[in-house]
Amino acid sequence: MRIFSSVQFPLHLSSYKTKTRLCCGYYILPHHWLPPRASHCKSYKRVTNTAIDLITSRKYALLPVRHITSSLRTLAPSSPLAPEPSPTPPLPNVTYSPPETGLISLLPRPWIPYAELIRLDKPTGTYYLFFPCAFSTLLAAPLASPITHALEIASVCGMFFVGALVMRGAGCTINDLWDRNLDPHVERTRLRPIARKAIPPRNAVIFTGAQLLVGLGVLLQFPTPCLWYGIPSLLFVAAYPLAKRVTNYPQFVLGLTFSWGAIMGFPALNIDFLGNTNAILAASSLYSSCVAWTVLYDTIYAHMDIKYDAAAGIKSIALKHEHNTKAILSALAVTQVTLLAAAGVAVNAGPIFFIGSCGSAFATLSTLIWKVKLKDVGNCWWWFKNGCWITGGGITFGLLGEYLAQVLGLYEASNSAIEERKDWDEPR
Repeated sequence: MRIFSSVQFPLHLSSYKTKTRLCCGYYILPHHWLPPRASHCKSYKRVTNTAIDLITSRKYALLPVRHITSSLRTLAPSSPLAPEPSPTPPLPNVTYSPPETGLISLLPRPWIPYAELIRLDKPTGTYYLFFPCAFSTLLAAPLASPITHALEIASVCGMFFVGALVMRGAGCTINDLWDRNLDPHVERTRLRPIARKAIPPRNAVIFTGAQLLVGLGVLLQFPTPCLWYGIPSLLFVAAYPLAKRVTNYPQFVLGLTFSWGAIMGFPALNIDFLGNTNAILAASSLYSSCVAWTVLYDTIYAHMDIKYDAAAGIKSIALKHEHNTKAILSALAVTQVTLLAAAGVAVNAGPIFFIGSCGSAFATLSTLIWKVKLKDVGNCWWWFKNGCWITGGGITFGLLGEYLAQVLGLYEASNSAIEERKDWDEPR
């Protein structure tokens, strides 16, 4: 065999069968537009069968074609060998109209596309990015000597929220730049600013740089170690859009990104990891717990676009495990709660944390997994949006209660009472 020439045959079909004269076999072609290579045998000038090597993303297949001469012609869709293209999910005919209500409607008209680009009208992602920061700050506060004051905790959490708002916007801009050729073909994303060409890619790149500079300014307000712990997270921010194209588990990359705040609370309160085993164990356990949480809720989010992602070649856990997603979610929930409890053990947390934070996380996640309807886009969105506050809020209140118990000395008073009771009960 030698390669005679290259030609692209637009075969768009769910499965195609053709019968060869020599072996009477069938070859099944997957649903792809395939770039084939025409390879002729040495006696290609004779009337014979000629095989076209079809290279797919997974395997090779052979489509026998008869009487291919030196003047190869493109196999047009109208050819008898090319069946009708399979249908793709239709998109409704919707045109963009500027928002008339809400915060974005109050902005000057030229600013609206940039506000939409950073999802200013959809703050759920900002909350998901902020909660790990709040978790780590409240978990680390009792480890400080003396215990961190409540006003300092409020100040640190406030700066973390500003940082979450800015960096979430930067991440959305980077993601939309990567997906600018895919978003127009997905119903939920087709009207995003870059997809509808309201913002040129060049302007979006400049805007990303400006957001990163603002994020750096916020990071510099924290103690110096936070700078060195925070910068590596940018690698994951840039890697997530690529991960959707190369792995079936991009949610883990997103988890590594969104959970980074679970580490940052410790250096923000001047708790150094070097030589502090309890701090290292607590931060690593909390970070891993938040990664599991992120994978869980983003898998639910991915179910909203599952039919479009399949057509566009975007990968996700929702696609890979479409028929056993709830089993995956259950395993992630158990992992999250277990690691959250391990973080509490590392800092010698009391019963308020284990009942309030771990107990509420287990109860709310169990309810979510039981109630969510993965085939219903609206239901998935409701649980994604409200699960942020239901689970994240429960964990936060448990940590806040634990912090107040430590500050007020409730555990010390309880331990003293127990010791006195033991002394009273001992025989004299």
